[in-house]
Amino acid sequence: MNIVTFIKRWSLPVAICAGTLIYLLFSHVTPLIPVGDTVGPLLVDFLPYGMFLILYVTFCKIELRDMRPRLWHLWLQLIRVGTACLLAWVITMTSSPTLKLILEGVFICVICPTAAAAAVVTEKLGGSIASLTIFTIIDNLVTSVTIPLLFPLVEKEADIPFLATSLAVLRNVTVVLVAPLILAMLTRRIAPRLNARICRTRNFGFYMWCVNLAIVTGVTIHNILFSSVSHTTLLWLLMLPLAVTLLLFATGKAVGRRYDENISAGQAMGQKNTVVAIWLTVTFLNPLAAVAPGAYVIWQNMVNSWQLWYKEKYGCVKW
Repeated sequence: MNIVTFIKRWSLPVAICAGTLIYLLFSHVTPLIPVGDTVGPLLVDFLPYGMFLILYVTFCKIELRDMRPRLWHLWLQLIRVGTACLLAWVITMTSSPTLKLILEGVFICVICPTAAAAAVVTEKLGGSIASLTIFTIIDNLVTSVTIPLLFPLVEKEADIPFLATSLAVLRNVTVVLVAPLILAMLTRRIAPRLNARICRTRNFGFYMWCVNLAIVTGVTIHNILFSSVSHTTLLWLLMLPLAVTLLLFATGKAVGRRYDENISAGQAMGQKNTVVAIWLTVTFLNPLAAVAPGAYVIWQNMVNSWQLWYKEKYGCVKW
């Protein structure tokens, strides 16, 4: 197996390793630190623009008539919100600050919305982009309501204005998800030749997502290395998201399988917008808990990598 084939087969782990290595080099090698301090924030600022381009290319392949709510959308929302409410109640009953911190990390991994990039991985796995996209929009709308309601229970000292928080989440949805969708639909209607050319591009959105993943991984490694919690607490914040990742993917697939959409439902439930999760945690909850959604981004992409490998080897996604 040559190096190009290896990178193509294991694109997501390669992106994670590359993001980790580049961050460590430009943050710990003295001559490179000034470059890292300058370029690092620019790369983070690039993330929304990169995601816009990724989703625009992906959404050009959607038929508008396929974008309709499905029954499994409702079931997954009920499970997600119900689980989040249960975790919020458990947190209110917890007197240990350390346990509360760990549970907040689990809570934010569950309550945060589906990642816009889930559509890219869903396409690669052979699922329905349209079904996943409409779920993602619904998921973010539901999140914009549930977060202002549940966060004051989780962190009683948090000052969370309902309207401002809802608008902040909705703004993220509009800029990152809805805008490229509208532009893609306009392209399909007004410039069909351009749309056809875009549709012929294979894996562009996926490899662009790998670039974004490398940047997000660098941010995650930074948060882990500069965390001030104890080693034991840090280990819990790193490992519990693995269990949450597997549980959410499995739940989504179990529900979706009943409607012959196990791939789309699995990604809808399991692939989370961890950038939004980290922002919500740092802004409204205990900032130390932000390690958990940071770890989640690594675990969810390891699951995605295994699914992609399995599909390439056996021609299907089955687990």
